[in-house]
Amino acid sequence: MGTDLYDQVALKCDIDGRNLRRGDIATVVDRVPHPAGGEEGYVLEVFNALGESIAVVTVRASDVETLRDDEVLAVRHLASAKQRRGAKCL
Repeated sequence: MGTDLYDQVALKCDIDGRNLRRGDIATVVDRVPHPAGGEEGYVLEVFNALGESIAVVTVRASDVETLRDDEVLAVRHLASAKQRRGAKCL
């Protein structure tokens, strides 16, 4: 995918136990090679609307997508992620 450090990406799936869901925006803070030559992983930091860090998670590169110029950011309550079940990361 060619995502660089500190790029912002969107989750393509929900992350159970972290109240994160598909479409949430995160920042790539590290790239992690697979120890057996498999798919690369990313360490992501997720921030709230005020810019405060709320989570650091590790996902597969295929679990995120780059942001596009035809997308609009939105705000949701963190607690609302508990109510929705969608595709799940790892």
